[in-house]
Formats: sequence, structure tokens, C-alpha cells
Amino acid sequence: MIKKIGVAQLKPGMHIHDLNCDWMDHPFLRGSFKVKNNGQVEKIAAYGIREVYIDTGKGLDAPDAREESEVRAELEQQMREVAEKAKPVPIASLADEMGKAQKVHREANLIVHRILQDSRIGKQIELEQVEPVVEQMTDSIFRNKDALLSLARIKQKDDYTFLHSVSVGTLLISFCRALELDRDTIKLAGIGGLLHDVGKMKVPDAILNKPGKLTETELLVMKSHVVYSRDILSETPGIAQVSLDVAAQHHERHDGSGYPLGLKGSEMSIHGQMAAIVDVYDAITSERCYHKGMEPTVALRKMFEWSKFHFNPELVHAFVRTIGIYPVGTLVMLESGRIGIVIEQRESNLAQPLVRVVFNARKGYYLVPEDIDLSRPLGMGGGDRVVSHESPAKWGIDVYKFM
Repeated sequence: MIKKIGVAQLKPGMHIHDLNCDWMDHPFLRGSFKVKNNGQVEKIAAYGIREVYIDTGKGLDAPDAREESEVRAELEQQMREVAEKAKPVPIASLADEMGKAQKVHREANLIVHRILQDSRIGKQIELEQVEPVVEQMTDSIFRNKDALLSLARIKQKDDYTFLHSVSVGTLLISFCRALELDRDTIKLAGIGGLLHDVGKMKVPDAILNKPGKLTETELLVMKSHVVYSRDILSETPGIAQVSLDVAAQHHERHDGSGYPLGLKGSEMSIHGQMAAIVDVYDAITSERCYHKGMEPTVALRKMFEWSKFHFNPELVHAFVRTIGIYPVGTLVMLESGRIGIVIEQRESNLAQPLVRVVFNARKGYYLVPEDIDLSRPLGMGGGDRVVSHESPAKWGIDVYKFM
């Protein structure tokens, strides 16, 4: 049985099923292992981990601990309640915006790739190269955020650093837009997102591109990229404090367990707190050669859970409302046994998106694609509901083929 316990309850003989944190925030080779001694418990606590899941079938029990299924059901209910508070925003259709978003996404990737490579050889960043594409990204998100957000999920493992930077910029712009920040601030946050990992160009390639888990020593070197980013951007003519905060604080944590300064709560700027959320979300949903990315819905539930300690809970709630419980591009199983792809959010009810059904899971064959608006009743284009999210790999479905 899988149960959730506080680290204070953890003791030798228990088998950790899940360390319950961002995989980049700990040095353990695996997230599942048997605790051998108190030193391991102290090490887990030292990395800011507050709660873990244990497998009582493989180790000692904690009789009063809550079962994972109970915790998950409670979190999902809380997420639905948060999502119901989303404000409707008039938008262009996804179909109308997708072509424009693809062009902007390609340009952003090229520019970030060039800037980061130039930084590697010591060339100073020129904001004039970044500002126009951030303006275009902002325009696209104002028209329909889901087009660019769905593209931000597509990553090639070899270009992760560059594509991650574009994704963080995209997510930050959309997040700021949802919080109704002024347009100038939104663009400055977007610039910070695109450049937040520029310091990684100072990290040795052997560590940056290592096809496996980093050792503790390597992890310390990798963590130095935040200081490098801050220093590089501080020397960039015209850089704004908002952009600098995004880069300097995206690995800080709400409870003070982050780095490099261990800032806590309001010691971080709101833009730094937002950057911390989107950076982790994009990292844990991305495929790496040594780490399988989570499905967006699972990642959101994890972030929601971690917000008790690592993130500002109110901002995590706002982030859930920003991208939805089932973000565009998510594969979902419907009550009817059909599998579909979320192609549009219904801002009035994020649990009832527009879904393009493409596969009959009960009979095992593809369907003629049909759009189902789950916010409508039977006979009016709806009459179904989401029962679970699904892995595209499990069903062999290329979601972007149908979008």
C-alpha cells in the first residue's frame, strides 16, 4: 500500500515510493529506494523535502498515514474547485491562431539558440534581438494562449536547454496575462523567461548534457547557473529588474529551501515566485533521455501538492486556472470509452474542455475525428465527460497530428 508521510515520520526500514519533489532538486539516483539509516533521512530533509510516499508492502508501515488514493482524490477535488473560479476571456479560435503561433515559436527558438550560443563565447546579450519576438509572443497569447502553450510542450531532447527557455517565457507571459498585469510588465517577464537559463552556458558540457542523474558534486556545479544568469543579465544594458528577478529567483522556494540565496516568501518578488512555478512545471513535463516527463494533469496535481511548502499557494492556484486542469494537447479518456485530445479550453469550466475524439478504446480502432464540447448537454454537441488523462505513448497516438 502506498501512503503519504511527513519526513519527520520517516525512519530506516521504510521504503520510499516517491520522494515527492522535482527530480532536479535531489541527488538520489532513484526516487524509489529503501531507507537504510538516519543519515539518509537527514539528507532527504536537508534538500527541503517535507513529505514522501512510502510503500508499506516493501518496508515498514506508518499505521496512521493517509493512503495515496485518498490524498490524490482530495487534491483533484481541490483543483477542480480552483479551476471553477477562472474568469472567461474572449479569444480567437485555436485554428485561427495556430499558424501564427507556429511562426512565432520557430523564431523564438532560433533567437534564443543564437543568444545562448553567443553567450557561451562571452558575447554580450543585446536586448534588441529579444524584444521583438517577445512582443510577438505576447500578441499571440493575448489572441489565444493555448496555441503557443501547446507548441511549447514539443521538445527535442538534444535541444532541451533552448526549448525549455522558450517554454518558460511562453508560460510566464500567459501567467502574467491571466493575473492581468500590465502589458509592459508582461513583456519584461517574458524576456526574463527567455533568458533565465543563460548562465547554463557557463556550465561544462559534460554536466549540462550528461545523459544521466547528476552526482551531488555535479548538482552543485549545475546550481551555479543561477548566479551566472544573474551576473550576465546584470551586465546587460537596458535589462529591467523584473527580467532580472525571473532569472535570479527561479530556483528559490517559498519555504526558503531553494537556491542560491534561500529566499523565503515575500523576500522573493512576485515575478520570481511565478518563474519558480513555471520552471518546475515545464521541467517535470519534459522528456529527457534519463527522465520520463509527467503528463500535464499529473504535474499540476504535484505542483498543487508541493505548494504547501515550495510555492506560493495562491499563485499555484492562479497557474492552474491559467493553463487548465487538462491543458490543450492533453489526451483524455471519456466516459463513453472514446479517447480524445483537448483542443480548446472552456474558460467557464476548465474541467469540461472541447475535445477532439479520435479513438475507440473499447474496440481498439481510430474514429473519424469529431469535436465534442463537454460543457454542453447530450444532443447539443456534448453529453460526455472526462474520466482520466491518458499517456499518448500508451495508445500510440500522435496528438499533434490531430490538432
